Amino acid sequence: MSLADKPAPSRRGAIPPFYVMEVMRATAEREAAGGEVLHLEVGQPSTPAPSGAREAAKRAIDDDVLGYSTALGIEPLRTRIARHYTDWYGADVDPARVAVTMGASGACVLAFLACFDAGDRVAVLSPGYPCYRNMLQAFDVDVVDVTVGPETRFQPTPEVLEAHLPLDGLVVASPSNPTGTMIGAREMEELLAWCSANDVRLVSDEIYHGICFDEPGVTAWRPDGDAVVINSFSKYFSMTGWRLGWLLTPESLADPIERLAQNLFIAAPSVSQWAGLAAFDCTDELEANVARYRTNREILLEGLPGAGLDRLAPADGAFYIWAATDHLAGDSQALCATWLAELGVAATPGVDFDPTRGHGFVRFSFAGSSADMAEAVARLTDWSRRA
Repeated sequence: MSLADKPAPSRRGAIPPFYVMEVMRATAEREAAGGEVLHLEVGQPSTPAPSGAREAAKRAIDDDVLGYSTALGIEPLRTRIARHYTDWYGADVDPARVAVTMGASGACVLAFLACFDAGDRVAVLSPGYPCYRNMLQAFDVDVVDVTVGPETRFQPTPEVLEAHLPLDGLVVASPSNPTGTMIGAREMEELLAWCSANDVRLVSDEIYHGICFDEPGVTAWRPDGDAVVINSFSKYFSMTGWRLGWLLTPESLADPIERLAQNLFIAAPSVSQWAGLAAFDCTDELEANVARYRTNREILLEGLPGAGLDRLAPADGAFYIWAATDHLAGDSQALCATWLAELGVAATPGVDFDPTRGHGFVRFSFAGSSADMAEAVARLTDWSRRA
């Protein structure tokens, strides 16, 4: 059989890359060649899992067989996640409505497959996390791009969404990646009411809850509602590589999500589940991380205008600054490549988050050290004066 005769790959794989991974590869190549890199591109904590989580993992490795758990996770962790919603939000969650997942990405896969059929119209935001769009496209869902900007703090409103009806679903994130903006309590109630009135399934990604600087995050969870809530141990709990997340599911989706989890993933990693259970008791370490993010945020918000980057999203939460760069260059990918080559400063081009307007924006992550943030600002300021 010739190469021309071989079956073609599924078109589901013909989705755009996640460009930040391309930037990470470029930074790794620079570092392998002996070059210095200030990492403002990576959307993950630079700190390890909290000590209590690491110790729990070691105990589990020493004392447990660590076989498969049930598809929805170990009962102690599901119960602890439910209690977390009482502690943080005063919300009532039945542990039976909690599904432990292979990270937030696994949660998205389960939620999207359980909620939407091929051909459904599901709205995602631009700028927004690109993997929502790419996953939905791979599942043959009709992705409806909703452009949002500073006039709505880069979040959707019923008025903006009305123009895109009919819709079967809406995916939101608060705090948002890449803008860091949040949906307030009143705005969340308005979105939930609008979705209910228009038969739109809301999927709320809340993985940056806990990393909020002025107001706490507002959950979309309602015990009698239809919204699906996604969260993760990756961001606030500083456990990206442990691949552990969770879903809160309406009662009607509990069985479908369990069946999907059984067939697609079997279960989340057992050692990670025991570590995640312990992570809830590591508040002091986790809040120390948030305090450092707060410092880093101030360094960038105060310093970037001096580097000619003065149109910045508010960064209410998460660890990102979304900066307009169209006055510096027409192509954010080329600009980021220049900064990496000339300054050793790594940032993520905005095309990852907004396919249409992203060439004029860059995302900076401030999850690293405060010293790196200050040095990056100094280098960008010097570059802007020379440019």
